[in-house]
Amino acid sequence: MADLTMSVTRTDAVLIGGGIASATLAALLTELEPDWDIQVIEKLDAVGQESSDGWNNAGTGHSALCELNYTPQDVDGSVSPAKAIRINEQFQVSRQFWSYLVENDRIGDPASFIRPVAHMSFVRGIDNVDYLRRRHQALTANPLFDRMEFSTEHAQLAQWAPLVAEGRPVTETIAVTRSPDGTDVDFGSLTRQLFAMASRRGTTVSTGWEVVDLRRMGTDWGVMSRNVTTGAVKVHRAPFVFVGAGGAALPILQKSGIPEIRGFGGFPISGQWLRCTNPEVIARHEAKVYGKAAVGAPPMSVPHLDTRYVQGKRSLMFGPYAGWSPKFLKTGKYTDLFASVKPSNVTQMLAVAPPNIDLMTYLGSQLAATTKQRFEALREYMPQARREDWEQVTAGQRVQVIAPDPAKRGVLQFGTQMITAADGSIGGMLGASPGASTATTILLDMLTGMFPERTDSWRSTITAMVPSWGTHLSDDPRAAHESLERTAESLGLHH
Repeated sequence: MADLTMSVTRTDAVLIGGGIASATLAALLTELEPDWDIQVIEKLDAVGQESSDGWNNAGTGHSALCELNYTPQDVDGSVSPAKAIRINEQFQVSRQFWSYLVENDRIGDPASFIRPVAHMSFVRGIDNVDYLRRRHQALTANPLFDRMEFSTEHAQLAQWAPLVAEGRPVTETIAVTRSPDGTDVDFGSLTRQLFAMASRRGTTVSTGWEVVDLRRMGTDWGVMSRNVTTGAVKVHRAPFVFVGAGGAALPILQKSGIPEIRGFGGFPISGQWLRCTNPEVIARHEAKVYGKAAVGAPPMSVPHLDTRYVQGKRSLMFGPYAGWSPKFLKTGKYTDLFASVKPSNVTQMLAVAPPNIDLMTYLGSQLAATTKQRFEALREYMPQARREDWEQVTAGQRVQVIAPDPAKRGVLQFGTQMITAADGSIGGMLGASPGASTATTILLDMLTGMFPERTDSWRSTITAMVPSWGTHLSDDPRAAHESLERTAESLGLHH
């Protein structure tokens, strides 16, 4: 018979979810507030198993070196680098923080979670070549991107990415950019190391516990969780709660009743990869080669042929192929989407359908695609790919944010959205890419915004962890190059 006794304990902070966001926050707090009693609650039996797991995300270390959706083309043909620069700045903050942890023996060998892998963009056709040239010109004016190379030569493509060049007609109009500053990040491995560090310094990480309720208890929050095996229930009272539960963050924040979550909804998108099983093929490609998204495709579905290092093993994958499921987590329930529809967000969720017909059409075509059609998509990037060298793998689940908008009632967003209560007592992270890569910036901004009275006392520690905090590396070429060089040295990123 299940043990239904309920314990109530008071703590300084509760972090809900065992992924990279909570792991990063736990690591930051153990540096900033070493005396705090921090509790982490994760539903699964281990941390880093959902979107942070190596095979559930693209793991690029999103730094906008190769992701074309971060550099949109305006109607006049100009390319705006602003979003790419902002994301790269945020990734440099993550690199600085990880370097600090390595240099101070907080975590182990950086090769266990980050490797140098060139980031490339590849396009075909005259219009796309013109776009990529303008993108290269716009970005290389910035010191964070100035090592990026551009070419329209098949011979150069063959040198940089032989599998992409082989079997391709030399008459085809192509263009490619390559940045040697790219990385591959195994966020699953990093998540486990950050939690291990936090645990050594007093943080309690409870796996196998599902948060079932979240409500006010005086000036505290009461976080009720149930043991998924025994049914035992416990309540943690804390003045500060962070919800970093991936797709489950939306329904948990809805339980809190804070007005800031009103009007927000979520649209789940799933995906699949093709993963190479032939070691000889894997050994011949070392790059992340990103292309242009299909019309209507969400940014997470931009096709890429990727070298990956997952749990120390080198791999090669292609995808993702978008799919759809009403689940909010890979291990979620088919009722997740329907349970998230509330009177406060139903208008917004209905409003996003008409402007996103092209997305619905794209998802429908992806769901209807045959294995042969999917393999043809791979052959656009690797003309001589053989079907027997590849297997299909199910990727993680993403929940894109539907945000309230005064003009349009509801807007489907692609990216990461922070929700924080006005009183600074609870914060949560919604959305998808590039959240993992930019989590350090997002969570430092959240902490300094929610605890303004502590920021002065934290300042010296934050600048020790992130030397560029409060500045823009892209405004100072010398500082940008020094940061890139120092973190590359600390993280073992020199080829």
